[in-house]
Amino acid sequence: MSSKDWIEKDYYAALGVEKSASSDEIKKSYRKLARESHPDHNPGDPKAEERFKAVSEAYAVLGDEKKRREYDEMRSLFGSGAFRRNARGAGQPGGMPFDVSDLFGGGAAGGEARFGGGGLGDLFSSIFTGGGAGGATRPRGPARGRDVETEVALDFPDAVRGVTLPLTLRAPGVCDTCHGNGAKPGTQPVACPVCHGAGVTTRNQGSFSFSEPCRNCQGVGTIVEEKCPECQGTGGVTKTRTLNVRFPAGVADGQRIRLAGRGEPGERGGPAGDLFVHVKVRPDELFGRTGDDLTLTVPITFAEAVLGTDLRVPTLDGTVTLRVPPGTPGGRVLRARGKGVVRKDGRAGDLLVTLDVVVPATLSDEARAALETFAEQTPPAAREHLDARVRRFS
Repeated sequence: MSSKDWIEKDYYAALGVEKSASSDEIKKSYRKLARESHPDHNPGDPKAEERFKAVSEAYAVLGDEKKRREYDEMRSLFGSGAFRRNARGAGQPGGMPFDVSDLFGGGAAGGEARFGGGGLGDLFSSIFTGGGAGGATRPRGPARGRDVETEVALDFPDAVRGVTLPLTLRAPGVCDTCHGNGAKPGTQPVACPVCHGAGVTTRNQGSFSFSEPCRNCQGVGTIVEEKCPECQGTGGVTKTRTLNVRFPAGVADGQRIRLAGRGEPGERGGPAGDLFVHVKVRPDELFGRTGDDLTLTVPITFAEAVLGTDLRVPTLDGTVTLRVPPGTPGGRVLRARGKGVVRKDGRAGDLLVTLDVVVPATLSDEARAALETFAEQTPPAAREHLDARVRRFS
């Protein structure tokens, strides 16, 4: 991703959000667009693949607070016409023709400014690296591969216990035919005849001397005369690969797991990017979850609540017996210790059982007679404070 991209590409428009959008709004829009345009969901659709790449590139900048701030600063500076009024510099301060692409020929790593370092201050210090002293810009070196994001749905028990699953991805990878150099087997890339292998060219602009990546070889320093038939000289192809991913015990819905070095391979021998796996946990028909505790609702009869009983309830790994004391009201929560989610330190949360007293909708004649006898023998509920207030309005 070059500095010029930061000026010319509207990443907010790519994600369909306003410039004032919050981080959560940006993330939500990215996930939606990434799912819609993912190559796995649009096989054989090159336009969808391009949309997916554009959305991923935009989120790589706007999803990082520091990069987003620097992107906004750069867009504000250059987009406002502080250095140019048209594409080729007509009407620039001092009458000197000025091409904004010249600025980025002098950036670190051959014009690919990754503003993770010093922001705009470092940018301007790199613009005039050559200056009047005749300094030269270094050619582009190895570039880190892009990060890759995907989503995995886990069953509730697997998320609680932990599980290892195969994950199949379709993403760019190194061409196996040419091993990434882009040349036809049996041949090798040769030194660029324009920059003679330096990867940069230098030209004068008035009082300044600007160095920029060689346009003939794109700053690599070499060109491919006979292209690899598999990748057409790009050195990379879209591959399907399978990874075994370990999801730790207790992984939560919405959690993001980072797998270092499992993203796209780097360019020219650079390190690979990272793979980020977004976890979605499918709801369970019985259990819920609050932090490290599991939750379960168990219905009991009125008689069980009044007289007390022993309840045998399920856990994720078996069963447990809980004692319901006599006179237990509906909504009481019983705790089965250690039957929840296992924490990183080896300790586990609890199973919280909520008792729901069930009131029958219909009764047999015998049950109704027994209940009426029970009501006659039972002291009334303590409602004196309520009855006193009611009598005021009588």
